[in-house]
Amino acid sequence: MARLPARALEKCCGRRRGGIKLTGVMECWNNGVMGIRNLAHTLSLGAFGFVAVLVFLLAISTETCAQSNFYQGKTITVVVGSAPGGLYDLWARLFARTMGKYIPGNPNMLVQNMPGAGSLVAGNYLFGVAKPDGLTIGMFQTHLYLLQLVGNAEVKFDVRKFNWLGSQEKGQMMLYIRADSPYKTIDDIIRAKDPPKCGGSGPSDQTALLTRLLEETVGAKFIRVLGYKGGSEVDVAMERGEVTCRATRITVHFSREPFLTWEKNGFDRHLMQAGTKRDSRLADVPTIFELMDKYKTSEVGRRLARVILAGDELGRPMVAPPGVPVDRVKILRDAYNKSLRDPDLVAEVAKSRLDMEASTGEEIQNLYKELMVQPREVIERVKRLEEN
Repeated sequence: MARLPARALEKCCGRRRGGIKLTGVMECWNNGVMGIRNLAHTLSLGAFGFVAVLVFLLAISTETCAQSNFYQGKTITVVVGSAPGGLYDLWARLFARTMGKYIPGNPNMLVQNMPGAGSLVAGNYLFGVAKPDGLTIGMFQTHLYLLQLVGNAEVKFDVRKFNWLGSQEKGQMMLYIRADSPYKTIDDIIRAKDPPKCGGSGPSDQTALLTRLLEETVGAKFIRVLGYKGGSEVDVAMERGEVTCRATRITVHFSREPFLTWEKNGFDRHLMQAGTKRDSRLADVPTIFELMDKYKTSEVGRRLARVILAGDELGRPMVAPPGVPVDRVKILRDAYNKSLRDPDLVAEVAKSRLDMEASTGEEIQNLYKELMVQPREVIERVKRLEEN
């Protein structure tokens, strides 16, 4: 086998003191310029060392090409378990505009809204219908885990088996009511003969959960009007007078319309917040834990509150179906994490006055596993809360 001239060798291998340019080695090898003996001799690796390096480089090259080839020219669908206009929809569209450029092959991404039963339709679809090939991901309401915890027959998924990609925020809930209603505080609702009507999308949305939790822990009564396609529809219903109250995340209430206009016009009143500490934007509004202290809630009731409110730590996570190949899950998680640092996305988040406190996919996965292991008495209280 002919020996390659030294000058050509340096050009090909990028040879320099202290190391070699491996990209050049691969280019020479792929072009058939250098024989294995000459390359091994030149690099002073020995036969075994050279073969090891070659196998390593070929493995990296093959894997990268395979990932790029898989996603190149394809479209990733982001399924959203709520109607257009809400925060789930907004975040899904932000990620759909951003994640593709951090995925090998730069696939297109589009959003598909799939509202129904408080995101239960979307959750079931992502778990049991969507093909687990890495081309379908989604976002659905965080608190669906409660339906699984109590054994709801409509639940066709196991939150522990999803591939969680990450969450961009954490955020506590709050309850607000029309300012022209007769209820000034939670105390007024507890004493009221006629409970206020609160609107929501389904049995596991924030309105349903928070009002039921208040019933279980402090005795406040509510009438729930459920079945709206999403938060935007509930807001319209409040303006029309169909319902008088709703729960949502604090971040949502202070970041978008119609709430910003409502605040200016004094349209709504803030009744309570679900964090352990008061948010600075709600400095004069009591927390549920303050209310539980005031009304001497039992320890079981307090444990119930912690299970229900743990979902606030999950934020609005993004998920891939179970069974997606491990390498593609890693690609999607990496793209998700890189998107959170993308200058355009960060600028849009700041412009929209959203909060961003990220959790990794692994952290979300572990939190769900912990939440699904609860004492029987707590599960029974959650079940009673869901059935009400």
